[in-house]
Amino acid sequence: MVNYGTGLYSWTFTITNNCAYTVWPAVLSRPGNSLVSTGFVLLSGDSNTLPVPPAWSGRLWGRTLCSINITGKFSCITGDCGTSTEKCTDRNPVPPVTLVEFDFNGTSYDISLVEGFNLPVRVAPMVEKCLATNCLTDLNTACPIILKEVRDGQVVACKSTCETEACLSSLFFKRACSDAQVYTHDDAFFTCSSSHYTVIFCPTSKR
Repeated sequence: MVNYGTGLYSWTFTITNNCAYTVWPAVLSRPGNSLVSTGFVLLSGDSNTLPVPPAWSGRLWGRTLCSINITGKFSCITGDCGTSTEKCTDRNPVPPVTLVEFDFNGTSYDISLVEGFNLPVRVAPMVEKCLATNCLTDLNTACPIILKEVRDGQVVACKSTCETEACLSSLFFKRACSDAQVYTHDDAFFTCSSSHYTVIFCPTSKR
């Protein structure tokens, strides 16, 4: 387990990679928030605890199939943010990508497939009364042909084609991951306050 230490912050995320492959998580704060954008690597089975300020809001996602070329440029096949480094400084990911969104001012959290899908994920507040939100299915396997993102013969992600209203992609996502937000006006978010959350990539169950 990698642990960055909580420092002055009493709120934390524990991010775990249960995938059979390496994932490079990225965290991006919304403007005006004090958490510096960050990125790091988690081998299969690894975890990392990251401190966050209690009024923080932003998004978190996993990048896959990342590498460094001969010039030292870092890039990922999915979830890349175009900075050429592991850190996504003020940069959002390139779709398609599974997003986890937090707003601690409104005590809300959600899984968003508005920009597509690349990884299954589970988000759980560590408070008994709060509900977890899940997208357990690997949608890359069942993704309709017209939505598949293919690299070197491998399906690496599933695209979203309609961000503002229900359509083929959003209905496909909703059937598989009913907890997730699948278009902009889909009110699929959870509201409950917790000072610690777990985020699991490739979860094996809802527990």
